[in-house]
Amino acid sequence: MALIAPHGAGELRPLIVDDVRLSELEAEALTLPSLMVSSAAAANAVMMGAGYFTPLTGYMNRSDALSVAQNMCTSDGLFWPVPVVNLAESCPVQAGQRLGLTDPNREGHPLLAVMTVTAVETLSDDDILTILKKVFRTDDPEHPGVAAFTAQGRTVISGPIEVLNYSYFAEDFPNTFRTAMAIRSEIAERGWERVVAFQTRNPMHRAHEELCRMAMEDLAADGVLVHMLLGKLKPGDIPADVRDASIRKMVELYFPPNSVMVTGYGFDMLYAGPREAVLHAVFRQNAGCTHLIVGRDHAGVGSYYGGFDAQTIFDEEVPGGALKIKIYPADHTAFSKKLGRVVMMRDAPDHSPEDFVLLSGTKVREMLGKGVAPPPEFSRPEVADILMAYYQEIDGPVGK
Repeated sequence: MALIAPHGAGELRPLIVDDVRLSELEAEALTLPSLMVSSAAAANAVMMGAGYFTPLTGYMNRSDALSVAQNMCTSDGLFWPVPVVNLAESCPVQAGQRLGLTDPNREGHPLLAVMTVTAVETLSDDDILTILKKVFRTDDPEHPGVAAFTAQGRTVISGPIEVLNYSYFAEDFPNTFRTAMAIRSEIAERGWERVVAFQTRNPMHRAHEELCRMAMEDLAADGVLVHMLLGKLKPGDIPADVRDASIRKMVELYFPPNSVMVTGYGFDMLYAGPREAVLHAVFRQNAGCTHLIVGRDHAGVGSYYGGFDAQTIFDEEVPGGALKIKIYPADHTAFSKKLGRVVMMRDAPDHSPEDFVLLSGTKVREMLGKGVAPPPEFSRPEVADILMAYYQEIDGPVGK
């Protein structure tokens, strides 16, 4: 059986170049003006290079960015949920010229991509407000996604790009970072046909673990792709290497062989809630997944979004047939003291909050920082050990 088709194309269209073209571009770049892009624009380049943003060929212009924000489609009708832009304070070239894009996240700011600039435009106050209100559903400067977007500048530099490398992701996470091409290849090698994607920017506790099992069972899936974000997060979030170690330990000890792939992708978190959930679906389809788990507060932050807004957007705003990937809608999951297992809370209508093992993120953070493992109903002991070691390293030994 053939894998699910990529979004908007018959095959993946990664923008990464081969070694011959790489040498040519490096030589050409020595003669070109250069621009150090924002971290967000660099992440967009990595995602396009790795095939995740198929069928995009480069950064969107103002018209496409506004159309995507307002209608979730480009000017020529391609369904896409968030603008993929290169915003800057200014541009050193004019339309029709070539531009080297350098990496803000690596020492020495090496060349990341080369683009042919097709337009240099400016976002107005109204343009920015439209994008913020539609994509993030707020213009609150305290929202981390809003803050990151507005800090990049108002100059929209658009055009096709050729990507030379995967920034720091391939170097810092060699065992975890994978392109869409590599994931598709491994899915085929494993003989999987029905594949469920699990998005995470956090360590996985018992509830997440059991949610993956529930989805596999309900969908008769062959396997789960645990696909973790490896890029920039908001202050206080657990770094990717710690998440990676804890997730791998959980999978090693508590899942059968050939049932879970642990991988990561190079992107900065948007915290855009519903719109980001749709983006997650697009690039998981490109990675070969047939289903995406969308849980409560998926890709959200604070109280900007309703608990299930990231699910209802697929029914209320995503046009029928726009995506081939299907959504597995999940409720909050927790360990039931009555039943002695993890359940979705919607499946236990006779339970009160006291019947579940519920711990806030703040409470868990306090416990781990003090060297106290959360109860095994909440977190696997081996996972808790890794997280305790991390928090004690940044907070200092217990008792000091």
